Amino acid sequence: MGMDFTELVDLASEKVGGAVLVANDEFFAPKENLLKPSAPIFIEGKYTDLGKWMDGWETRRRRTPGFDWCLIRLGLPGIIRGVVVDTSFFRGNYPEHFLLEACALPGQPTAEDLQSDEINWMPLLPQMPLAGDTQNSFAVEGSQRVTHLRLKIYPDGGVARLRVYGEVLPDWERLQRIGGDVDLAAVGNGGRVISCSDMFFGHRHNLIMPGRAANMSDGWETKRRRGPGHDWVIIKLGAVGQVRRLEVDTAWFKGNFPESCSLEATNARDLPEEKLTDLSIVWKSILSRTKLQAHTRHFFENEILDAGQVSHLRFNIFPDGGVSRLRVYGKLA
Repeated sequence: MGMDFTELVDLASEKVGGAVLVANDEFFAPKENLLKPSAPIFIEGKYTDLGKWMDGWETRRRRTPGFDWCLIRLGLPGIIRGVVVDTSFFRGNYPEHFLLEACALPGQPTAEDLQSDEINWMPLLPQMPLAGDTQNSFAVEGSQRVTHLRLKIYPDGGVARLRVYGEVLPDWERLQRIGGDVDLAAVGNGGRVISCSDMFFGHRHNLIMPGRAANMSDGWETKRRRGPGHDWVIIKLGAVGQVRRLEVDTAWFKGNFPESCSLEATNARDLPEEKLTDLSIVWKSILSRTKLQAHTRHFFENEILDAGQVSHLRFNIFPDGGVSRLRVYGKLA
């Protein structure tokens, strides 16, 4: 694929609805920690009545043959391109190996359903060695749409985080059936922020995450600009469509929201991503430069200019600052 898979979306993150449905053992530390969006931490001297407090999923010392396991529902179904098994702070208690399997199931199977022998689990990664206190990174080959994972650790131990990077594959048939406008930029519909001028304080992908921002760290925020120019992001839409309404949310940005913003679009479906910053590309205006307010949801409908069918957007902020969410509602081509 030629690109660093960690630039893709984490399909399993709690932020997009991922969940660890069941684990065979979570004696020392709960399975839910695995998918927390935050980086793992270590607190010196902190103990529970079971043992050392650890920021991860940790099982007890196994005294019988076998392995420990947990079942994960991806927040967003898609094609997995790489995983990071993060064993941060697990030094004498990390698993020696792990194995990852996947399946694709319709609907909302329960933890019980997923433990049935009927399920055809496909190997994503064979049994691989792990290092302790390390972000163990593994590229994944394959092109199947996946909804659930089974993580096996050998023989026991602790994993701080599991990151599952890939390309979101929405259920377009269902979206077409429901009808109406679709948020073409939403991460859940396959949108992706492919580049930006700067994301010093808040990651660019936050802009298109589900729901409203939890706090200021949950938006896209650039550093203070000390020279001329302005900040921008380029978004690849999940599908080609025509933009009809916008929402620009500056929630939590009170002393650091941009003075104004504008939105441009192009239809560059077949263009490689690195070419999208070329000066030769013609960007058509969808929203001309418009003043913004602090900590506000701004809705634009009558201001929207017709740019026809588009595949990519360039969202400009002047001169810098933070925007928590951008919603781009339109009609699928």
